[in-house]
Amino acid sequence: MNNHSVIAYFSMEIGLESGMPTYSGGLGVLAGDTIRAAADLKVPMVAMTLLYRKGYFRQKLDERGWQIEEPEEWVVENILEEMPQKASVSIEDRTVHLRSWKYEVKGITGATVPVYFLDCDLPDNTEFDRTLTYFLYGGDQYYRLCQEIILGVGGVRMLRALGYKDIKRFHMNEGHSSLLAVELLNEQAEKTGMEPTRSEDIEAVREQCVFTTHTPVPAGHDQFPIELVQRIVGPREDFFKIKDIFLYNGLFNMTYLALNMSRFINGVAKKHGEISRLLFGGHTIDAITNGVHAATWVAEPFQVLYDQYIPGWREDNFSFRYGLNIPNDKIRQAHILTKEKLVQFINNKTGIYMEKDVFTIGFARRATTYKRGDLLFNDMERLRRIASETGKIQVIYAGKAHPADYGGKDVIKRIVYAKEYLKKDIKIVYLDNYDMELGKMIISGVDLWLNTPQPPQEASGTSGMKAALNGIPSLSVLDGWWIEGHIEGITGWSIGESDKDAEKNRDSRQDAHSLYDKLEKTVLPMYYHSREQYVNIMRYCIAINGSFFNTHRMMQEYVLKAYF
Repeated sequence: MNNHSVIAYFSMEIGLESGMPTYSGGLGVLAGDTIRAAADLKVPMVAMTLLYRKGYFRQKLDERGWQIEEPEEWVVENILEEMPQKASVSIEDRTVHLRSWKYEVKGITGATVPVYFLDCDLPDNTEFDRTLTYFLYGGDQYYRLCQEIILGVGGVRMLRALGYKDIKRFHMNEGHSSLLAVELLNEQAEKTGMEPTRSEDIEAVREQCVFTTHTPVPAGHDQFPIELVQRIVGPREDFFKIKDIFLYNGLFNMTYLALNMSRFINGVAKKHGEISRLLFGGHTIDAITNGVHAATWVAEPFQVLYDQYIPGWREDNFSFRYGLNIPNDKIRQAHILTKEKLVQFINNKTGIYMEKDVFTIGFARRATTYKRGDLLFNDMERLRRIASETGKIQVIYAGKAHPADYGGKDVIKRIVYAKEYLKKDIKIVYLDNYDMELGKMIISGVDLWLNTPQPPQEASGTSGMKAALNGIPSLSVLDGWWIEGHIEGITGWSIGESDKDAEKNRDSRQDAHSLYDKLEKTVLPMYYHSREQYVNIMRYCIAINGSFFNTHRMMQEYVLKAYF
């Protein structure tokens, strides 16, 4: 079936379209954008993930702003094609049978990348095992480890069943899939007829693997008690003999397994590469800064504008640098259309009447404490004063908190409280059930993109890159991609003056003070009184950041550094 060498791309979540709840946030959306870029650039790739019949979840907020989760059922058969091939894995002493469903991502030139979704919901499996591919990031540690065996071990077996014999590299997008290395060791052992623990076998497997880490904090890496792993994996003496490749602080660590079994390792921004080298001493860790898939994230009015002034931008993202030739009034007209669409959507959905000529701030991403979504409300009286004295403000929020992340849920609650508290002076809306479609509407329709992570915890971040492609400047803490994308007063503005103190635990009050200063003294006066200057910044966002922070450039780096 496949005679040429392919890249097998493994990710716990892949975001392909809003109607498929197979992603929770940035990691999954980045995976989808990566696959689209591979299809555009004709990189021979195949992708592997799990199905999630009940989705991540459907989010509702009660009147106090507390998040309620509901299963998100979807009709798999309407979107995906069931494949006839089967595979299985062993969990404890049970055989868990797997099938897969195919989705084809079509590139700009007609090349395709197949994405396979593994599914355990088969009559041959036990009642419990059928649920193992129901929820993304659901269940306890047992459920999660079972899922990671299905993804890593089952994913390799399914690819073989589908006819992919000649796989050049296995690319692990985060550590969730690193058990694929164990299956590759098994394959080596079968070839040689020896135990799969010889150093030359480990070396042979390492040569096939590439690993991208996205998490700059130790707690974000999947680790399991060794007893649980022994119980689930079964009596694999050969495997537990090589525990120095997966054991860290007495725990089975998925990230360490990936680090020790990969020939190429990278962080997802220059800064994140540095942090990863400190976090995982002894490993050579490169950096390939994330990007976003331009043709997916550029809103319709800007697509029309780019077709006129930058023909060929879909095929050649570097050509966004010619955005400098687009006249300001054309950029302004395209933006008015994207903003009108967003304002109309909000007014119809929420009844909070937003105005299209009021300065609008957007903040939409996973709700978790380190992203500090409520930083804007650190001093509500000062914010109120800025809005009444310097220029009117309205704010749009969206984002889901993980069901078990009570800190993240509290952040949403505090934003909803601020919305009520400030409602006479500042219109604020929190849109529920954030997905790719809503994300695209917000990033293209606001006037300013706000990002307030606690440094250095933002590995990369991609929402600001999507905003830039639509001419929207960022006001952001210098962390992740923004350290590379920020030119003060040209592509946007920074919160806090430098990233040097990022390693110290920065005081949120200092960051809030800096945020208010920038709004009051620079951003709002420019928006309301020097609109031409503001539109100039929008143009630089397109030309400088749009031409670099895209998945075409990112994929070319992977091809040159990691794949071939």
